[in-house]
Amino acid sequence: MLILLKEEDKQPLYMQIYRQIRDQITAGQLPPGQRLPSTRSLSAELAVGRNTVESAYAQLAVEGYVASRPGSGHIVQKIPQLALAPRPGTAPKARPVPPPPPAAGGLLCDFQYGHLDARDFPLNLWRRLTAQALAELSPEDFSVYGSGKGDYSLRWEICQYLRRARGVQCAPDQVMLCAGTTCALGFLGQLLLPLHRHVAVEDPGYPNARDTFSKCGFAVLPVPVEKDGLDVAALYSSGARVVYTTPSHQFPTGAVMSIQKRRCLLHWARQTGGLIIEDDYDSEFRYHTRPVPSIASIQPDAQVIYMGTLSKILSPGLRASYLVLPPALVARYEQQFDDHPASVPIIEQKVLQLFLGSEQWEAHLRRACTANRKKHDLLIQCLKEALPNFTIHGENAGLHILLQAPPPLGENALISRAREQGVRVYPVSRYWMNRQRYSGDMVLLGFGSLTEQQIRQGVARLAQAWGGQ
Repeated sequence: MLILLKEEDKQPLYMQIYRQIRDQITAGQLPPGQRLPSTRSLSAELAVGRNTVESAYAQLAVEGYVASRPGSGHIVQKIPQLALAPRPGTAPKARPVPPPPPAAGGLLCDFQYGHLDARDFPLNLWRRLTAQALAELSPEDFSVYGSGKGDYSLRWEICQYLRRARGVQCAPDQVMLCAGTTCALGFLGQLLLPLHRHVAVEDPGYPNARDTFSKCGFAVLPVPVEKDGLDVAALYSSGARVVYTTPSHQFPTGAVMSIQKRRCLLHWARQTGGLIIEDDYDSEFRYHTRPVPSIASIQPDAQVIYMGTLSKILSPGLRASYLVLPPALVARYEQQFDDHPASVPIIEQKVLQLFLGSEQWEAHLRRACTANRKKHDLLIQCLKEALPNFTIHGENAGLHILLQAPPPLGENALISRAREQGVRVYPVSRYWMNRQRYSGDMVLLGFGSLTEQQIRQGVARLAQAWGGQ
């Protein structure tokens, strides 16, 4: 069995050994039943540590190329051969492709919020990084639960990213990984409930937040949203000492909290001993206005829990988000929750750590922002041309807008007429706790998953549905 190790190869030594033995097995050079050299003899032959050979053999055994038998060593297993490539001049047999799922009710365009354009996900890069992650992780990494906060290296990369992008100064010990925003909110509910009984939320606001807090046992108090964000005066009146807010791009109205109001909110926290939960869920998508500093960056020692997610900039399917806890809550976490396992799989953490630490991350951010800015600008232009009497709320940021109709069209009529034209738009009423304050004449349009052609066709159909009012 010939194995050649190359010092210039960037792959770890054990991976070089693993790949060469694997290739010899699949090529039939090592037949089924043959025993591999002992780890001691092969390590001496290759002049490497015995642990290096053991790691290579362990990987081969995990993948089924060899079997470890007591007293017999590692035995090559029979591997089913793949079909040979067709001879030149013969057409390969077409592989059956399952038909696409039928369109829901003959939809032409679905302005659903939360889905991304599949073309923006860096699949080939993700595959390469996954292979690199598997090469760098050891069997021991998979045999333990790991830190409940998540891998330290990934948390360090998140700190560097937040410092560059949002001005948030934090240490890795303050960062905790979570399997999505809802998971993060549920954890905060467990962490805060013994200390607080009420939590204020924006109205209208993110329904998963209020539902999660309610299920955790909090009394949820609605606070109105003004043109420049949360009504701080109403927050004072509520008596709450915890507030959940989306200041950079309020969901769903798109309002951006002014710097003056952000400072007022920090004054509220300092004066009342309150706690601010800042959800910065889509801060990467700022199109034609300068970003406003995050609340957590304005006063680093304030009682602010910073929340971020990769669902909007990378993939909602990965279920990866993070919390930055203030030092007082870090101490509480370590006292009561330090034995909890991480909710994000180790392989995903490693891939994300490699991604965020590479130049490809910044390149991906630029590509994603450019692509979505083009779609945003096209949507706004088409709406203004086709529906000039409608009012657009929340433009210049994020992946959705609100569209307000002139009288007498209401929400239900807007949705039903659009559906008759093969277009789906979404209600805004579900985001309100106090629906008496809702005008009842808006719909939500998300554009992250659409092509430019779909946007043009969708708006044209909406003009047909609503143009005559």
